[in-house]
Amino acid sequence: MKLHNKIRAIMGASLILSASACESFLDVNENPNNPEDAPISGLMTNITYETSLNVFRSGSAVSNYVQYLASPNPDSGSDTMEPLDFSGTWFSLYNVMTDLNEMNKKAEEAGSLHYLGAGQVLMALNLGMTVDLFGDVPFSESFNFTTVTPKYDDDQTLYGNIISLLDQGIANLQGTTSISIGNDDFIYGGDVATWIKFANTLKARYLIHSRGGSGFSAAEVLAATAAGFSSNADNAEVIFFEQRFNPWAQVAINNSNLLLGGWISEQFIEALDGTSYPAVDPRLGLMVGTTDDGEFIGTVNGAGRGDAPEQGARSTLIPGQYYTSTLSPVLIATYAELKFIEAEAALDTDKARAFDAYMAGIEAHMDMLGVAAADKATYLSDPSVNVGAADLTLDLIFKEKWIAMFLHPESWNDARRFDYGYKNFSPPANLNPNLGGNLIRRLAYPDSEISRNGQNVPSVTLLDRIWWDQ
Repeated sequence: MKLHNKIRAIMGASLILSASACESFLDVNENPNNPEDAPISGLMTNITYETSLNVFRSGSAVSNYVQYLASPNPDSGSDTMEPLDFSGTWFSLYNVMTDLNEMNKKAEEAGSLHYLGAGQVLMALNLGMTVDLFGDVPFSESFNFTTVTPKYDDDQTLYGNIISLLDQGIANLQGTTSISIGNDDFIYGGDVATWIKFANTLKARYLIHSRGGSGFSAAEVLAATAAGFSSNADNAEVIFFEQRFNPWAQVAINNSNLLLGGWISEQFIEALDGTSYPAVDPRLGLMVGTTDDGEFIGTVNGAGRGDAPEQGARSTLIPGQYYTSTLSPVLIATYAELKFIEAEAALDTDKARAFDAYMAGIEAHMDMLGVAAADKATYLSDPSVNVGAADLTLDLIFKEKWIAMFLHPESWNDARRFDYGYKNFSPPANLNPNLGGNLIRRLAYPDSEISRNGQNVPSVTLLDRIWWDQ
């Protein structure tokens, strides 16, 4: 069963702070925070907590690119796809992977196969997020502390590492262990069976990225989906606690206090309000707020507030909704996501299975948000949604997955694979002219990495594609 608020309140204040991550894999001379003497339990607590924050950090970095969010200010680099510096996100990802490297070594030495298996799954996840954002990144030389200038590994090769880590993690989680995971696990509270489902769900996620490329196997994806989550109860999430709010809740609270953030893109509003698609989606009012006049009005990416400078004249994230309550979960992977992966993988060979999975994904997300039964039934029966197996298209699968993955970094992977092909998806106003009218395909390498390891940093542009984005 999942760990909930009481345990987090007890453990959160003490263990998270005491099990702080290494400052950086690059700091090899002296590191006062080196966790070599940290107990494996404390590492697990910090790793599961910080992994959820890495999902938030990565989602925050790319939510404007997929037009969930928009800046209230015109010409904002987050909207116009300028080469921004994400050094903080980079370091957070590597800090967690450094702790994972240490925990996995300790687990292997102690014969703690379940800790090792969970650690391998989380290493795959954090490495996967890093590769999907930046492409080639350091990994093979990153954690032995013998060089301050680790080489960059090929992104496609690293994807092989990701799948291997997941397979190893599944095998170890299925094995006999000397020490069991428990309440130090902020994701599942030591539920090993659900960890195995989580690993298979992630395997399906990373395998689907190469759909359409050589070597892709739909059968392999579908096998992973069959072994993955079976309901919303299996969702991989970290539920926050009184001492630390859900970070999206903090964005909404800050916005209500005039520290502007979390403004909703016009593209997202119009995809759900009946403008871009025939059906009015009942999820809209459960995901974002209205204006002071009770309307849903988005902000045009790159244009800012325009003629509505007052607070309350545009829709924003607001406190107290599913994604923005102080004790809301940060979603790492969900049953809804898995069903849309299944729908995509089955579309070419088994349209009946694909359609059933597509409908199940919509329903799972609606159930997660608490959509009223009558509203859910109305939407699911709308002929523009319930198109039948023969008329199901990839466009519809991606559209519904985009809604269900609100604020999640995986949406940017989907957007790039889909060539940003969502209906009525418009480039932002004032798009970075160096992109030549094209849309961003990767993040720029962080300034901190260029200054410390510049001789190894690949020379790329924002238009150079990750290996699976061809």
